[in-house]
Amino acid sequence: MSKSNSMLRLDKYLADLSVGTRTEVKQLIRKGRVMVNGNTIIVPETKVNSNQDRISVDGRELSYVHLEYYMLNKPAGVVSASNDKKQTTVVDLIEEAKRKDLFPVGRLDKDTEGLLIITNDGDLAHQLLSPKKHVDKVYFARLRDPLKKEDEEAFASGLTIDEEFTALPAVLKRVSEREAYVTIREGKFHQIKRMFEAVKNEVVYLKRISMGSLNLDENLSLGEYRELTEDEIKALRSSK
Repeated sequence: MSKSNSMLRLDKYLADLSVGTRTEVKQLIRKGRVMVNGNTIIVPETKVNSNQDRISVDGRELSYVHLEYYMLNKPAGVVSASNDKKQTTVVDLIEEAKRKDLFPVGRLDKDTEGLLIITNDGDLAHQLLSPKKHVDKVYFARLRDPLKKEDEEAFASGLTIDEEFTALPAVLKRVSEREAYVTIREGKFHQIKRMFEAVKNEVVYLKRISMGSLNLDENLSLGEYRELTEDEIKALRSSK
């Protein structure tokens, strides 16, 4: 990050790290509870270098994090959103988050489980979600009715869902009579469910197991998460 981009107002620095709202952190600063490089600072507008300056609140030193990346095994009943006044969101589950600007990369339906990336890296999110990038997303689906022989061909040909949406060709890989893996390169609203409805079937359970190069960590129980490794982040950035 360039030197110019690393210079921030002290109140923004603290708010970015969820120390409090902008109003709350201004009060902290004015009360003399914030130190920069060992000096008490009482002016919220003071510019600090997020890469170099040592900043502490009530004696606790902070470490500025520009970007965060988490893998979440999303449980059913949680909404794919950054905030919601009535329901628990996927971002609410990331208890160790240092930033306040995290968001889910794409959406999983409320009743859908599995892999979800939580980050504040907008460039990476755009790359993974852009239809032009053709990033594969693999789901495990359990169905109400047995799969038919012609379903694989129908998915491979591209399904007309309704007048406004024709799904791009997808890969349907049968696992058992009522179970299959589905690989898509889009992320339309209720897409997997709507594709099976188009072949007169119904999804009763759905779980995303991979996105681009990233596979769901089998060690993560539902609702658990971990930070992505540097190698995983690099691989995602090069996803095609």
